[in-house]
Amino acid sequence: MADHHRSERVAAAMREEIATFLANDVKDPRIMGLVTVTAVEITRDLRHARVFVSVLGSDSQRAATFEGLGNVASHLRGRVGRALRLRVAPDIEFRNDESVAHAAHIEQLLAQVRKDGHSETATPTASDEGSDDH
Repeated sequence: MADHHRSERVAAAMREEIATFLANDVKDPRIMGLVTVTAVEITRDLRHARVFVSVLGSDSQRAATFEGLGNVASHLRGRVGRALRLRVAPDIEFRNDESVAHAAHIEQLLAQVRKDGHSETATPTASDEGSDDH
């Protein structure tokens, strides 16, 4: 049970460290667009980590960004190991997280529905004014 809590703490610390690196220190020009670290899943033995990132941008930007992330993964492994003082730094695998893009799409659809609904209720039609079917 204590191992489970430790892996959760390490995953949270990795998320912060990787997010800081991507925001401030990344030098790879392929990593572009808005890159957000959404989650980190790590095995109980702390040897393998899946880092879920959301990349906002075009499909070509997203593909280039994941190519760049794959390139910096080994550097990040060493950085995370030193920062968190881990005896063995975990292998890092980046995965696409569509949840942020999906949420943005839903917000856009809701805004459109609100706009369409508001414009319909703002201008009553002649048939709405004269109908009293009680």
